[in-house]
Amino acid sequence: MTLWLLPFLAHSQTRLSIPVSGACGMCKERIEGIAKSTIGILKAKYSIENQTLLLEVDPLFQKTELNNALLKAGHDNDGLVATDDAYEALHSCCKYRIAPESNPFSVTLTGGVFEKSKTNEEIPLIGATVFWEGSNDGTVTNTMGEFEIPAKRKGSNLIISYVGYSPDTILVNETGYLKIVLEQNLVLDAVEITHRKRTTEVSYLDPVKIQSITQKELLKAACCNLAESFDTTPAVDASVTDAVTGTRKIEMLGLAGPYVQITRENMPDIRGLSALYGLAYTPGPWAEGIQLNMGAGSVVNGFESITGQINVELRKPCHGDLFFLNGYANQAGRFEFNSFSKNILSESWSTSNLMHVSTRAWRLDNNDDGFMDNPITKQLGLINRWKYTNGDGHEAQVGVKVSYLDNLGGQMDFHPNDVNRNKFWGSQVNTTRVEVWAKNGYVNMAKPYQTLGFQFSGVYHVQDGIFGLRTYDATQKSLYFNSIYQDIIGNTDHQIRTGFSTQWDAYDEKLLDTVFKRNEIVPGVFGEYTYKGSEKFTFLAGLRVDYHNNFGFFVTPRMNVRFAPTETTVFRVSVGRGQRTASIFSENAGIFATSRNIMVRGTSSDKPYGLNPEIAWNYGFSLTQEFNLWGMNWVFALDANRVDFVNQIVVDMENPREIVFYNLTGQSFANSIQGQFDIQVTRWLDVRLAYRYNDVRTSYGETLLRRPLNSPHRAFANIAVKLGKGWKWDYTLNRMSESRLPSTENNLPAYRIEKESPVYFLSNTQINKEHGRFEYYVGVENLFDFHLNKPIIAADMPFSPYFDGSLVWGPIMGRNIYVGFRYNITEDEKTKNNHKH
Repeated sequence: MTLWLLPFLAHSQTRLSIPVSGACGMCKERIEGIAKSTIGILKAKYSIENQTLLLEVDPLFQKTELNNALLKAGHDNDGLVATDDAYEALHSCCKYRIAPESNPFSVTLTGGVFEKSKTNEEIPLIGATVFWEGSNDGTVTNTMGEFEIPAKRKGSNLIISYVGYSPDTILVNETGYLKIVLEQNLVLDAVEITHRKRTTEVSYLDPVKIQSITQKELLKAACCNLAESFDTTPAVDASVTDAVTGTRKIEMLGLAGPYVQITRENMPDIRGLSALYGLAYTPGPWAEGIQLNMGAGSVVNGFESITGQINVELRKPCHGDLFFLNGYANQAGRFEFNSFSKNILSESWSTSNLMHVSTRAWRLDNNDDGFMDNPITKQLGLINRWKYTNGDGHEAQVGVKVSYLDNLGGQMDFHPNDVNRNKFWGSQVNTTRVEVWAKNGYVNMAKPYQTLGFQFSGVYHVQDGIFGLRTYDATQKSLYFNSIYQDIIGNTDHQIRTGFSTQWDAYDEKLLDTVFKRNEIVPGVFGEYTYKGSEKFTFLAGLRVDYHNNFGFFVTPRMNVRFAPTETTVFRVSVGRGQRTASIFSENAGIFATSRNIMVRGTSSDKPYGLNPEIAWNYGFSLTQEFNLWGMNWVFALDANRVDFVNQIVVDMENPREIVFYNLTGQSFANSIQGQFDIQVTRWLDVRLAYRYNDVRTSYGETLLRRPLNSPHRAFANIAVKLGKGWKWDYTLNRMSESRLPSTENNLPAYRIEKESPVYFLSNTQINKEHGRFEYYVGVENLFDFHLNKPIIAADMPFSPYFDGSLVWGPIMGRNIYVGFRYNITEDEKTKNNHKH
């Protein structure tokens, strides 16, 4: 689809109305949802009072397709009558074929009031007001968001309201359970808002710019693990660390993944020994959503964020799916299964399980360098979690996660159990990781804005590795505790959060015969204030004071400001400090795929590795502008950030014989600017265009150089098409610019590489087909088959001083074709089946 066609499609639109029978807010949501998923429908609004569906359509609209979809859902429409089976499958409150108006209701009406979270999860609204129009009969929702109110006669209007949300008025024709989902009141004037939820959303109200990546966005690609979940997100770059181990890594603002604070449901997740391999411990199908922000965020979850935060929300016991199964296979010999199941044990208790098993057993060498293109892997992941709710303000969760990963790479003839294994260069990393976590929360029933929460997590991580003639073994033990108290000052315009936290980490690393041990204890207190008194201005300021047993006291201030001069324009600025202890070996796993000497130039024996903490300031600015052009909805986003390092652990690879770690002695900074357009061309076509520029420089010794293996320029395009009848197609194109490569001038001429990599293109595509409970997909990664012909220097002499597999600037694998399926049973299906019986 080319851009010159867009005005034509936009102006070929027609408005029409169709009579449709419905009875409640649930009917309205269902009818509008069916209409909006029908090819050719641009806008849809259903009126319960008038029993009419108003539409705006383009030339691709087929009326019979909409008629049949509504009939299948149980709604009479356009003179057509739904079958009795379809009608009886409707919820009791949706029965529009009811007795005459003179018939009285039963005694009470019950229901629930909810909001949609950033991960599309329905969250109960506590203290929402529910009352009958024109009377004083009313009530408020409890901690489960539920209410019970004396019923009125048929045709009465029920009004639901909550501060900060658009009120909802429902014409009630029958008793039963009402499910009401309120939408945040982005526009306070009395105007109609027509909006289709995007696969990636940005809040217009939050002072911190957070991109909420939904499951629909994640399903556009295979997303085998977290590192592969950002293929359609221009803000994150993904690649591999080296040409041997196949370890995936991500970058944000041009800096490596460890500078991003990665949390799981707002608790520490990928850090320490899991800094790189940990991305594989979270399979993509486990996630129900991801929140991402570039720049300074909240101080509530810690002090380690430097470039931004990524929070992963996993499928939970309250997830809409009762059961989910995913299978995947590709031409490189990777086979994978993921599953989710849940069980509602009682009104208070529920539990769920997540499972992952994968293997890659084929030894492939498409570039004929004698090394496997991808490592052989075996991986297992399990999660069991429990949730408790007592309906009186108390909610708790507890869970355990077990991960096992065996990764074998190197020369084609390398076998680790062979007595002659040292004749061939090989690597093997074996990891076992056990995590436990718990959450406990209380809500003051009399004052729902007062809450108290506790978070706890523990990690035991064991990793054994061989890399040629080197060995690297490591153990990590971690404990984390966080308490958060939330309240208001006077009214809800002034909100505060405060609490204290403790992080304990014990590391034991052994590189050949050298042992590196460190024990870190960091208790701290924090406070955060948010002003929400104006729809145009929001302010968030936070401060942490922590004490590190090796580095002493340090202060972490952060501030975020939002200004919205109009309903569709939002400016944000942010500033904040971050501090972290680098795990230099696990964060730079690619260094082991070389013959270079590894040197650490520490300055103090009482500090981790003898090095100082990494400290940086992040300054950010963003603009979000929504507008309509040629009848289409456009969102333009501009993000600019600067990261200024006070200290950084420099990884110096400028001498091909060695890798040196040392404290920064000069400048180090990262400037990043990104522009992005998200265009809803029609109901069936979305386009995303982006360009980003990173200027990342570090002082290596006394010389300020561009960071190696980092493409300054990236151009991005994504097209998502709904083809109708359950078919979807997605296509992504990236243009990566040249990147600076570390010097190899001291090598023999045969083992030298260019000073810069060339420009190259990467392209991915996927087609999905929904069929009942199944969804099938087939895709191609690296469609143009671009890959490095000689990714390893001196692959023919792996035990020579010239051997180096760490200077990887592009894909190792060529074109990769994959297939997969998804199967799910939803809560709605169970409800319908119960109604039938």
